[in-house]
Amino acid sequence: MDLVFATNNLNKLKEVQALIPSSIKLISLKDIGCFEDIPETQNTIEGNAIQKAEYIKKYYGYDCFADDTGLEVEALNGAPGVYSARYAGEQRDTHDNMNKLLDELANTENRNAQFKTVVALHLNNKFQTFNGICKGSITKTKHGKKGFGYDPIFKPNDYDMTFAEMELNLKNKIGHRGKAVSKLVDFLKTIQTKI
Repeated sequence: MDLVFATNNLNKLKEVQALIPSSIKLISLKDIGCFEDIPETQNTIEGNAIQKAEYIKKYYGYDCFADDTGLEVEALNGAPGVYSARYAGEQRDTHDNMNKLLDELANTENRNAQFKTVVALHLNNKFQTFNGICKGSITKTKHGKKGFGYDPIFKPNDYDMTFAEMELNLKNKIGHRGKAVSKLVDFLKTIQTKI
C-alpha cells in the first residue's frame, strides 16, 4: 500500500516512518511534487488534519493521511492548542513559541498540559480520524536536544525527563503522535490483511 503523509516537517516524517510497517510505503509531499504550504485554517486540531488530507486528495489525487497536533495547557484554558505552531507569530519559530509559553506560566503553579494529535486518513474516498493524547506538565526551563517543537519543555506524566531528552522509540511508545499513528496502523491492518 502506498500512502502520502501530508507533512513538510521532516521531524514528523522521521517519527512516523519509525511507526509504520514496511508493507506500507510512505510517500512524502516532496515525492509527489507538493512544495506549497497546505492550508491550515480550521479552528480545531481535527479540522486542520482533515483539511490537509482533503487538499492532497483534491489537488494531487493520492490516498493520504495528515496530522495536526496541539499543546493544550490547563492554566491557559487549552491554549496554545490549534495555534501551537504559530503561538508567538507567523514566523512559526519554535524557540519564540516556547519562550512565550514559559513567560505566560512564569507565576503559575498549575503546569498541567497535554499534547493532542489527530490523524486524518483519506482512503478509498472515505475519511477516518484517529486521536492520541499524552498528559504531562510544562517544565520551568528547557531540557534536552532531541525532538522538536515544544518537546524541551514538556515532561510526560510518570517520567523525569522531557520529550527532548528521550530516545525516539520511547517517545513514540508513550507520545501523542505515536498513539494516534498506532491506531491508524491497526485500522489499515483490518482492511489489508497482508500489512
